[in-house]
Amino acid sequence: MPVTAQQREKKQSTKASSTKARRPATRPATRRAPKSKAQLERERLANLRQIQQTSKELNQTQEKKKASLGQLNVIKVKLTEKKQVIQGISTQLRGIESNVQQTAQQVLQTQKTLRELKAEYARLLYTASKTANGFNRLMFLFASDSFNQLALRLRYIRQYTEERQRQAARIMGTQQQLHQQLTGLTKQQQRKSSLLNSQLSENKNLLTLKTKEDQMVQQLSQQEQGLRQELEQRRRAVVQLDNLIAQRVREEIARAARAARLAARRQAELAAARRSAAARRPAGNASSASTRSDSDNDNASATAAPESDVPETAAEAAADRRAVRIALTPESALLSSSFSGNRGRLPWPVSRGFISQRFGRHPHPVLKNVTVENRGIDIQTGAGEAVRSCFDGKVLTIANIAGMNTIVMIQHGDFFTVYAKLKSVNVREGQRVSAKEVIGIVATDGEGTSEVQFQVWHNSSNLNPQNWLGSR
Repeated sequence: MPVTAQQREKKQSTKASSTKARRPATRPATRRAPKSKAQLERERLANLRQIQQTSKELNQTQEKKKASLGQLNVIKVKLTEKKQVIQGISTQLRGIESNVQQTAQQVLQTQKTLRELKAEYARLLYTASKTANGFNRLMFLFASDSFNQLALRLRYIRQYTEERQRQAARIMGTQQQLHQQLTGLTKQQQRKSSLLNSQLSENKNLLTLKTKEDQMVQQLSQQEQGLRQELEQRRRAVVQLDNLIAQRVREEIARAARAARLAARRQAELAAARRSAAARRPAGNASSASTRSDSDNDNASATAAPESDVPETAAEAAADRRAVRIALTPESALLSSSFSGNRGRLPWPVSRGFISQRFGRHPHPVLKNVTVENRGIDIQTGAGEAVRSCFDGKVLTIANIAGMNTIVMIQHGDFFTVYAKLKSVNVREGQRVSAKEVIGIVATDGEGTSEVQFQVWHNSSNLNPQNWLGSR
């Protein structure tokens, strides 16, 4: 009988140890996605808001029954936005599909683990049932050969009971994990179904917009003569605006060069006056030299002629005109450096709108084999929208140009910004303005298009404004 008890103890110990060894470990699969779900959702909502805003501007331009380039620009922007929405939905669908596959694999693995745990637990219960009554348990203990063996058998019974309890807890935990995975899988499939419906709807909207764009291009093609006249008027207006900007920049460069030269001349005259006064003083009056020198400097500064009254030679005037950069004072140099440091972060000249025509040369949207050139960017917005200064500066010029309405030119050190196509202005020449200060109201043309042209210049160099504006 003792030998039989020892064999049964070894056999049961072997089963208990094999239960621990066979316990599978479930590791969640790593998920790799280029963008998070929250980020994709934010981009989708931003695109939808932009589409709503663009729709308002399309409704504004469509109040005029005649097809216009403004309407075509709005439709093109809406097409781009719709494509971005569809692309975002496709990205989300790919991510959800990957998550569904991973979750399904995890569900299968968890179900397998649960089956193994239940089978092992059944074996434990079967083994425990053989010693379920107290008599068999006492016989197992009293059949020990020694007190040490009795203690080991008693500890084994306790460990076996604890292992059975732990096995039951593992089964419960695995069942909860399986429930969570199945719930998550259901939610992902529902989200996938919703996105598929959204994608189908957006594809229909895209097809409708594409059809509308083709119809608009066809209508505009029938107005080729009017479009060419409009293009010629715009070219003449652009030439006048370019000439005005170039003239004002040259004048400002010459003015700054003259001011710098006169400032240097005054400094030289003051230095010469100090040296002359010092040479005339007796050696014994050295104690009051500083006071008299300061008085002489004050008198010299007070009697110095203003810039406009100082005679200028022809050579000096020619040198001023040959200057190609604005001579900066310490104050204007700080302003210019600050403007340059905000490249890519400047506020937009209007609070809402989209770029309807970009910087540089590009094909005409309707006329074939016709190229248009834009010195800035055209921003289409709503009627009556306020136009704002993009940075601190001084109003250099306000002028009216046929085809460009009212233009405002603001100086920021050796940088200039130009705002054209304004209906009215709220500032005057020489006035200091701050960033986001309203300088005027956008004009609306006869076709119902409200558009402002924005340009950026550095001295005489024309820059791409889109590289200077921040994100919306």
